Amino acid sequence: MAFEWPSVPLSEIAKLRSGFPFKSASWIDYGVPVIKIGNVKDGRIVKDGCGFVSEKVAATVPEWITKDGDILIAMTGYVGEVAVVQAGERYLINQRVGRFDFLNDSPVFPRFLFYYLRLPETRAYVEDLARGSAQPNLSASDAARLMVPAPPIEEQHAIAETLGALDDRIDNLRQTNATLEAIAAALFKSWFVDFDGVAEADMQESELGLIPKGWWVADLADCVDFKEGPGIRNWQYTNTDEGIRFINIRCIQDGDLHLETANRITEEEANGKYAHFHLQPWDIVVSTSGTLGRSAIVRAEHLPLVLNTSVIRFRPIEGKTAFSYLYQYLNGSEFLEKLESMASGSVQKNFGPMHLKQIKIALPPIEMVRSYEDVARPIYEQIIGNRSQSRTLAQLRDTLLPKLLSGELRVKETQGGNHD
Repeated sequence: MAFEWPSVPLSEIAKLRSGFPFKSASWIDYGVPVIKIGNVKDGRIVKDGCGFVSEKVAATVPEWITKDGDILIAMTGYVGEVAVVQAGERYLINQRVGRFDFLNDSPVFPRFLFYYLRLPETRAYVEDLARGSAQPNLSASDAARLMVPAPPIEEQHAIAETLGALDDRIDNLRQTNATLEAIAAALFKSWFVDFDGVAEADMQESELGLIPKGWWVADLADCVDFKEGPGIRNWQYTNTDEGIRFINIRCIQDGDLHLETANRITEEEANGKYAHFHLQPWDIVVSTSGTLGRSAIVRAEHLPLVLNTSVIRFRPIEGKTAFSYLYQYLNGSEFLEKLESMASGSVQKNFGPMHLKQIKIALPPIEMVRSYEDVARPIYEQIIGNRSQSRTLAQLRDTLLPKLLSGELRVKETQGGNHD
């Protein structure tokens, strides 16, 4: 990519330092969260999977406690992924997560560097720097050679503010969805797990333990329609932007489908031998190997889309259950614990339809399920709408990103003004 601006080496902007090598004996189940390479993803810190150490341990390494606005980068594994520490967040940084310590006279504003590192071309260059061994590693000395455009500082701030405003709107939608999901989950727990309002005298024994009178125990297969993907092989991929996309476990991330890197097969195969594996809006897809039980809701904008191996598609059977009840069940501790206990595989745990057919589920009367659906379905419709809006904003941000950073487009032009 050609830049209108002069460029300077990263060594004149900031020093990249790898985090602290915490020992295994330091890890505990709660405490001060420690950012690992897997937590640095898509421009933000994904908190799932953080390690934890005690406040006592944290006090011994105060230089590795994050500050507001710190720019972090994965130096191995997901090399080149970056994140920014939001205001009020407090973490420690684990080994091989790098932090940029900016020089006092740095000609580049931190948030501008963050967006420059998010350019696909920059990510590819950083990955090239890290190659050369079985496990790619980005060294501080290699990173120091990275050339970074340095427009006037006022322009840098304007660019960062424009792109940051889009990221803030995306983050607000993400937080709104987290609140909505918590509301739907709390209502489900109250009605169907804690049995709030049901007197002890109104409970009955069952093979699954005490359940309210009027409930019944059924095989999961009798009330839920599920199907596993077919196992599409590498040689069937089109390796182009043409054809029909299909999903695998890596597409299920953070409760949503990320299809940017999804592979494709020809329309002939997708609509022929794999026609019965096409997904529909409101299907629930769940990962069946690796990290078991990751789920996502299929949206209309994802289609056409075909199921593949290591993913199972779930649909409610009319008259037995409904979408919202099924979604909460599949994301609840009861189901996820059953998956872990039943999953097989010496190297990597996995489960499939044979395991699901062994699962029994306690079901309330269908009228109660429908009452919950009446309340929860509008919540999920709003969640789906917010995810679609987030995707649109992310596409706008990703379109503006290279144009603004290269100087091809100026901030005034994005705001309807004219560049002098």
